[in-house]
Amino acid sequence: MASASNEKDAGGAFAALGESVFAVLWIATILGNTGTFIRDVASSWLVTDLSAAPAAVATIQAAGTLPFFLLAIPAGVLSDIFDRRRLLIGVQLLLAGVSLTLMALATLNLLTVEALIGLTFLGGIGAALAAPAWQAVVPELVPREVLKSAVALNSLGINIARAVGPALGGLLLAGFGASVTYGADVASYVFVVAALVWWKRPHSDADVLKENFTGAFRAGLRYARASHDLHIVLLRAIVFFAFASAVWALLPLVARNLLNGSAGYYGLLLGAIGLGAIGGALLLPALRRRLDADGLLLFSAIVTAAVMVILAFRPPQALAPVVLLFLGMGWIVALTTLNGVAQAILPNWVRGRALAIYLTVFNGAMAGGSLGWGVVAEATGIAPALLISAFGLLVAGLAMHRVKLPRGEADLVPSRHWPEPLLAAPVAHDRGPVLITVEYRIDPEHRTGFLHALSRLAHERQRDGAYSWGVTEDSADPTIVLEWFFVESWAEHLRQHRRVSKADADLQAAALAFHQGEIKPLVRHFIAMERPKPHR
Repeated sequence: MASASNEKDAGGAFAALGESVFAVLWIATILGNTGTFIRDVASSWLVTDLSAAPAAVATIQAAGTLPFFLLAIPAGVLSDIFDRRRLLIGVQLLLAGVSLTLMALATLNLLTVEALIGLTFLGGIGAALAAPAWQAVVPELVPREVLKSAVALNSLGINIARAVGPALGGLLLAGFGASVTYGADVASYVFVVAALVWWKRPHSDADVLKENFTGAFRAGLRYARASHDLHIVLLRAIVFFAFASAVWALLPLVARNLLNGSAGYYGLLLGAIGLGAIGGALLLPALRRRLDADGLLLFSAIVTAAVMVILAFRPPQALAPVVLLFLGMGWIVALTTLNGVAQAILPNWVRGRALAIYLTVFNGAMAGGSLGWGVVAEATGIAPALLISAFGLLVAGLAMHRVKLPRGEADLVPSRHWPEPLLAAPVAHDRGPVLITVEYRIDPEHRTGFLHALSRLAHERQRDGAYSWGVTEDSADPTIVLEWFFVESWAEHLRQHRRVSKADADLQAAALAFHQGEIKPLVRHFIAMERPKPHR
């Protein structure tokens, strides 16, 4: 059973709006996201005017999501090492430039499939660069006690934009044409940039241990490689979104070819999905009281598969928006569940980069799925492609239900229990690599239990910065066991001191319980020395 301890009452859910900076930026992002949905619905519909090929339509969907797959991790690193406010302002100006170009091409009747795909890809680059930074600034805008409210409101804001933007985009496209539609998106960026300029982000002194790009990039990848819990979340996301992406990739063709709808009708369908997502977000607390995270994801798979089956059988135009309300509900339940689990298992020091990896996997599955289902639709037709994806999603959902999502209950607050290393003289932060050894004295009868505890500790060492780890024994005295691990620099090891969480401290205590003697295990630090050049 899922715990209800984290549920908020209505007042608590909106508490973050009492913070003026958050409220202003929240409203601005709703306007900005609404403009983005207006732009995307126009581009998705216009490509059906320029080409009837399902692959071209699916490519537009892939062009918007592929940059997340390619750039989310570098963007997550950038959000940690640059001023996030300035980064966001620069990205918003880039996105405004993309929409200005689309508006100009539409006005001059120069839009082509290639131009739409290229500019959609460029817009996706901007969105990929901005996404980790938007997530990372939220804790800066609100006190810790209302952070959950702020995260929930961000999700609600996106779905308000999803409900309003596509419908408004369809109406503008049908009533005023493409240039006015793209112009509305340009106007939305004025509000976002103005809000970011108005926000006076507090200046913080540079941290002497601040990571550079390449070091931060490697640290994020090391963490992801060593985190078994993150692997499970990524696997579940890949499987779900690879199949569920079919309905998004083929929806423009469903609206036009299966349901004989117009641009306005397509916008209405997307708006129905947004409304369904809002409803799903409101129902989610009640669902969580009945289902755990695995049950919620299976529920989403069943609902999404059922919607694809109904669409494949060409429902009446009046019924399709009602059906897509359920798609929106299932979609937001899946997104919120997977994102919530990912947030719960990540420590703060790597949150942005690890979430960027999650975004990479999510958008990679969406992009690859969109292209794949476009090819399937070319070969079999739109309706059969929907049926195949629905069957695959249902089977995969049932199979993956056995791969349980992590609970995310560990205490990831830094413990700060490691003592500062003893130094004979100051050490330059860029010196390395550094070898750390921990010498234990273990009763041979308890060696198996100790090694089991130490193997769990090894994952913690690697998540927090070690690129190599091992354990050896003394050939002269088998009671002496030496744990060793390498980190790439002295600064990285000092960061490792700050990263160890309270849950990690418990793992270390479990290993230390096997150590004999009143003196604690001996810890040494060895720093690589520069070899002298050979004499000629």
